[in-house]
Amino acid sequence: MSTKYVPLISSGVAGPLGVLHLPRLWLKSSLEAAGKLADGYPGCGHGYDQMVIDGLGLQREAVLEFIRSRRPTYPQFEAWIRQQPGVKLDAASVSALNAAITGYNHDDATRKGILDASGLADGPRDAINLNNLDDWKEFHDAVLK
Repeated sequence: MSTKYVPLISSGVAGPLGVLHLPRLWLKSSLEAAGKLADGYPGCGHGYDQMVIDGLGLQREAVLEFIRSRRPTYPQFEAWIRQQPGVKLDAASVSALNAAITGYNHDDATRKGILDASGLADGPRDAINLNNLDDWKEFHDAVLK
């Protein structure tokens, strides 16, 4: 049985291109391509992952195929993105995408579920920090408990 990994790069992290969540998208998709993504995590979901793909003007299947076939390092992934036709890496596009990511909040039920699972009566409202709590709980349960 191969080890599976909880993706611990936060959506609040950007790489050299300055795009939030892009390193996490790369990590999750890379882990899935290698058969090593922890159960319950999508390699490329329809939330932040799709927001980033759409915000950069990329094609979902092209992104996933590049990761599956090439198994790139993160800098190689960013270099590939730079070469894609129609990619939107100008300051205004990246700023708008990052604002959408930092401004996203989970619905109340999702928030309550994450806080309850972490043993918290109250906590952050934004999805980035709630997702961090969720990842840390999953990592603890899978590795440290």
